[in-house]
Amino acid sequence: MSTRKFHSGRDIGSRPYTILGRQPHPLLFVTLSGSHLYGFPSADSDFDLRGVHVVPAESVLGLSQFPETIEAETEEDGFEDELVTHDARKYFSLLLKNNGYVLEQIFSPLVIFDSGHLEELRAIARTCITSNHSLHYKGFGYKEWAQFVKRPTKHVKRILYVFRVLMTGIHLMNTGEVEANILKLNETFRLPYIPELIQQKIEGYEHDELAAGHGLDFYTKEYVKLENMLEEAAGSSHLPKEPRGREELNQLLIRMRLKNTWP
Repeated sequence: MSTRKFHSGRDIGSRPYTILGRQPHPLLFVTLSGSHLYGFPSADSDFDLRGVHVVPAESVLGLSQFPETIEAETEEDGFEDELVTHDARKYFSLLLKNNGYVLEQIFSPLVIFDSGHLEELRAIARTCITSNHSLHYKGFGYKEWAQFVKRPTKHVKRILYVFRVLMTGIHLMNTGEVEANILKLNETFRLPYIPELIQQKIEGYEHDELAAGHGLDFYTKEYVKLENMLEEAAGSSHLPKEPRGREELNQLLIRMRLKNTWP
């Protein structure tokens, strides 16, 4: 379990996360996503827990329906925990379809629960990273940007999501490494307005107008610049075009289905 701390100094690993013990199927892993992973949690930020559950073989082979996706929420020590897990088959299929969400969850350094197979999954996931992941990040970035533009108030939280997504995609194309923390990313990008935007977000003003002394015209140019950088990075990337870990994922899934004992 990670002992990383978020900005208020609280130890993420010390929280009980009792929601995990109420899940109907064994968990393969659970990591922390959302603003804690992205590097700009506010004092009241919820805990976005993401991971994989494994439906036992007898349930899959029988007549009963089984859940591919399970969502649960609870309030604990004054914060809301939101847990979303997918059955391993669905999750592994997403991993083979250039899905950046699952990559970020698998490689999140904020590990809340590990059944003992996360490192094996990470090793396989590295062989599933392709240059086509750029399409995920470009599409996700555009979706966030469209939401940002159409809303009357230009919220700082939304623009941070836009830039974080594009920066993660560029970094992935250039290095083959998954990095979702905007502070770490900005050590390379050195965008001068990022620290000010983050400061505004973590101080609880995420729904206020944009800080850092810039308006929509400025951020439009920055968005276009980063989108172009992502396209260029994808075009020159040495990453393969297709994932290579399908058989390894298949074997891991079978082993997890047939496993009789879990932690």
